[in-house]
Amino acid sequence: MNSPRTFALVGNPNTGKTTLFNALTGLRQKVANYPGVTVEKKTGTGRNRHGEAFAVIDLPGAYSLEPKSPDEEVTRAVLHGERPDTPRPDAVICLVDAGNLERHLYLATQVMELDLPVIVVVNKTDTAEERGVTVATKKLAERLGVPVVPMQANERVGMEALQVALSAEPVKANWKPVEGDTAARYKAIGKLIEGAVARDGEERLTPSDRWDGVLVHPVFGWLVLLGILGGLFFTLFSLAGYPMDLIDGTFGWLSSQVEARMADGDLRALITEGIIGGVGGVVIFLPQILILFFFIGLMENTGYLARVSFMMDRLMAGVGLNGKAFVPLLSSYACAIPGIMATRTMESARDRLITTLVAPITSCSARLPVYVMLIALMLPVGTAGQKALVMLGLYVLSIVGVYAFAYVFNRTLDRKEQTLFVLELPAYQRPSWREIGLQMYDRGKIFLRRAGTVILGLSIVLWALTTYPKTDSEDGSEQLAHSAAGRMGKAIEPVIEPLGYDWKMGIGLVASFAAREVFVSTMSIIYTGEEQDEEKTIRTSMAAEKRADGQPAYNVRTCLSLLVFYVFAMQCLSTVAVTRRETNSWKWAILQVVYLTGFAYVAALATYQIGGFFLS
Repeated sequence: MNSPRTFALVGNPNTGKTTLFNALTGLRQKVANYPGVTVEKKTGTGRNRHGEAFAVIDLPGAYSLEPKSPDEEVTRAVLHGERPDTPRPDAVICLVDAGNLERHLYLATQVMELDLPVIVVVNKTDTAEERGVTVATKKLAERLGVPVVPMQANERVGMEALQVALSAEPVKANWKPVEGDTAARYKAIGKLIEGAVARDGEERLTPSDRWDGVLVHPVFGWLVLLGILGGLFFTLFSLAGYPMDLIDGTFGWLSSQVEARMADGDLRALITEGIIGGVGGVVIFLPQILILFFFIGLMENTGYLARVSFMMDRLMAGVGLNGKAFVPLLSSYACAIPGIMATRTMESARDRLITTLVAPITSCSARLPVYVMLIALMLPVGTAGQKALVMLGLYVLSIVGVYAFAYVFNRTLDRKEQTLFVLELPAYQRPSWREIGLQMYDRGKIFLRRAGTVILGLSIVLWALTTYPKTDSEDGSEQLAHSAAGRMGKAIEPVIEPLGYDWKMGIGLVASFAAREVFVSTMSIIYTGEEQDEEKTIRTSMAAEKRADGQPAYNVRTCLSLLVFYVFAMQCLSTVAVTRRETNSWKWAILQVVYLTGFAYVAALATYQIGGFFLS
């Protein structure tokens, strides 16, 4: 059998490449990295109108084949067949924006000069027509000699015509190589589109322009953004409670079934406390993770997220970075690992380094379970609005931390080059619920995979550390104190006591240096092992925990101190490994761990000690 035909998907950033890739491949996708670099490699499989399979490689967004960043270098190398890990594609799908045709054809015409068959997709024709711009795709197809397909990828309009082009025998464009500089190429492109692009007088003011008058306004734009974030956090606490209770009940039922069918002993305890309790303590937060990514996907899909980047560029300029740094930082609010990988789109090595060093300060989704648990302990009778306000404050604190440390590094690292920030603001559009659903599915799958591998393994280790060596006492607290984990917690207690933490919290802190969310599963294991009343939950057990003086262990001061510590501490071994690989040096990875953990300690110490003047 002949291997499936391979198409490379090429286009400028913000042309709708991801939307088209998802429309072509659906759930049949794989995401990895190109060997040797941390540039993301997305591949998928689709079927043409004859039912024949074809492969799609979604290449990183590029402005030209004269690379100025690692992303663009990968795109150029794949199209030239210079990467041994990726075969040269059989044909290329060039995606261009109908409203910015001349600029986007710069890359497309370079691709046409590579002696590869091409299909040109003119996307966002609807938003172009709103501006009074009409593209005669048939005339372009006649001039180029290749299929030119008009599309609205987010609405899947034009998908049938694209399937026809994908099913036909691929053909090469009759475009001749341009001799000369950039001006010569744009002159040739101008002749190509002459008479094929019609403008209805002056470009009209579109709904997107009117919305931008408010959403990127220097004052109202920030108020809208804060309102959206406040709504997000309110939803996290109000709406997610129902599915969380359902998941909690399911894991509780599983534990009861194991207890009913197995004799009492270490094996049963391992299953109920270590595996079910540890993993369940993290999986329960899946609804909130999905809600978070729903909001992120909605903002990205509608075009609003690019406006947030535009507004943040003004702030980034204050610390010597341009707006391109904000895109990786924004990605880091989901996870610092892809955020650091996204710095590959930045031309300046110095700016890449600074962004990599501060990216872990962003409040990634792994912190969310910790935040939710501690906020619930701090405000046991608080409303969803009050809890959302605290959550919003933590995200604002992380933004301030990113800004402050970026400023410090900007003043200490020498600048060798100056770069410009170029950002195309896509038109607002109706969200593609299918694409948002795919994103939620992918992120949920990654979260569950992590819970089923990393968290599961660590939960088993932590259970063993809290169970052995054993004591003759039947008291759960004495057993925990006698265990290896208890001894470790007691050993570091003098160091963490000024922060308001006891030795049990110390166990959670140490364990969570592998991954932040492990704090939750650690607390679940500790307090599950201590519980005598089956009706009590982990949260109520923690709330009932007392200090030696009879005061609540998890009072407001302690919870605030823990929250501040988790905002700043470098607690993710995977992120450390990516930083080392990205910078090609352990020096920067070690610096990242030391400065973030050191500052987290000082900030948590100040929070607890100063809080003593205002809080009991």
